[in-house]
Amino acid sequence: MGIIIKPIVTEKQTAITEKIPNRVGFRVSPAANKLEIKKEVESLYHVTVVDVNTMNYDGKKKSRYTKSGVVNGKESAFKKAIVTLKAGDVIDFFSNI
Repeated sequence: MGIIIKPIVTEKQTAITEKIPNRVGFRVSPAANKLEIKKEVESLYHVTVVDVNTMNYDGKKKSRYTKSGVVNGKESAFKKAIVTLKAGDVIDFFSNI
């Protein structure tokens, strides 16, 4: 399994990227450390990584009402990495659409 699972393209992350253009968010493997994340991003996207910040999120409990009654569940826990790139470097996720 790879270190980087997927890039984060949400409204909140897009607002952060517009405010600070060289920051990109990724959902990463929970076992990955900052050095592994840095090497993986540099090799995949051919950019220079200056800094990596990581956050661990616990899974949230969810419930919904259905015809058969209340269904309870839990979202899975995940790790998020915010990667700061060198000035001038850009990762464009939508270039190949």
